[in-house]
Amino acid sequence: MALDFYKRIQLDIMNDPMNKSYTDRGLKPLFLVNENSKILIIGQAPGTKAEQGAMTWNDLSGDKLRSWLDVSKETFYDVNVFGQMPMDFYYPGKGKTGDLPPRKGFADKWHPEILKHLEHVELIILVGSYSQKYYLKDHKTLTERIKCYKDYLPRFFVLPHPSPLNFRWQQKNPWFMEEVVPKLQVYVKRILLK
Repeated sequence: MALDFYKRIQLDIMNDPMNKSYTDRGLKPLFLVNENSKILIIGQAPGTKAEQGAMTWNDLSGDKLRSWLDVSKETFYDVNVFGQMPMDFYYPGKGKTGDLPPRKGFADKWHPEILKHLEHVELIILVGSYSQKYYLKDHKTLTERIKCYKDYLPRFFVLPHPSPLNFRWQQKNPWFMEEVVPKLQVYVKRILLK
């Protein structure tokens, strides 16, 4: 495992003045990758439960995401299979109607630094609108992107955020569970079986 690369970047992030308030509180950046990761999940930012447990997707959203992927928790946290790289590696705080968005400039600074080491990634799963806007650079709505998810393959697979607060979107768009999730599972299984 490429501990040197992971630990070096982790320390660089912790020593970045942008993250001083988190480092001062003893918080480490939440991302999980190594040079062998095959599927990379890019979401928005860790929530409070993830921050408290020092583990990405360690909440109800993570449970839902794993059910969409049809993988166990053990497989999901196997860094040789899944890499996890949010748009911000720290909980950004509470806003008026939910969590604040990932901080601007964080992904610009750290994602390229990590991606250059991930040569075995076969699929990048973009979860939610923040990661999709950043990586796809289009002007579509989240729903439009997910409806035409095939346009982004084979490099990217787009998903809504699996938050329990997103239940209305899922109710309005039953085609997502009927058509898109089964295709996602096919792609994931294909990579896992290699």
